[in-house]
Amino acid sequence: MGACEPQFIQVGKNAEQRRIAVLETPGKAPALLWLSGFKSDMSGTKAVELAVFGAARGQAVVRFDYSGHGQSGGDFEDACVSDWLEEAEAVFDRFCPDETILVGSSMGGWLALLLALSRRATGRIKGLVLIAPAVDFTEELMWRQRFTDDIRRTILSEGRWAQPSAYGDEPYVITRKLIEDGRRHLLLGDLLHVGAPVTILQGAQDPDVPASHARRLVEALPLDDVTFTLVPDGDHRLSRPQDIELLLRAVAEMSGT
Repeated sequence: MGACEPQFIQVGKNAEQRRIAVLETPGKAPALLWLSGFKSDMSGTKAVELAVFGAARGQAVVRFDYSGHGQSGGDFEDACVSDWLEEAEAVFDRFCPDETILVGSSMGGWLALLLALSRRATGRIKGLVLIAPAVDFTEELMWRQRFTDDIRRTILSEGRWAQPSAYGDEPYVITRKLIEDGRRHLLLGDLLHVGAPVTILQGAQDPDVPASHARRLVEALPLDDVTFTLVPDGDHRLSRPQDIELLLRAVAEMSGT
């Protein structure tokens, strides 16, 4: 199968079944499992650069698209955090049989933490590299901080609200299902222990996930080895050449080479 041709796996049962696209580059451990952000996919700059980096080192790299994203099936408005976590778990279980580093960007950082916690007993999580981790973003960053009373009323009464996007022409549709399901996965109210080292890369000029939010995550991980790097002029994406270099250096260090 060609490097750019995805495999497809079925996740979920009966009416909840989704067709999930996965790109796998075989190689040595530790594997790198990429988890994209909200409304992002595995063809993004950081994901592709990570795949090239891993391939050059002979390191296994796995990428996938959440349902409602990229090449995967499903309707975005029907999906929620529980679905995307289930898909991440399915991809990890099937494609990551050896030690794996979870690399998550924005929402992918939240999902990486949830995945690390749910699969901690496997002993296969070597570490996490998180880029602007949007932990609990549906509740902390959207519902409580950014949404006005009018927006909250619209979501509750109509079941959805179209949020203008700074990253594309299409708006982000925020559903009541997304908000309510997100509450089942909140992490910042408790102390966490993922049992693996965690590296956090955060832009100081990030308008979407403030540096103060990332620091809350650091404080929530007192039992783990956490490295926090603040990029003074960095934005949310951290996709500039110097940001990519920082990311790949962090991944190399986590890999032990």
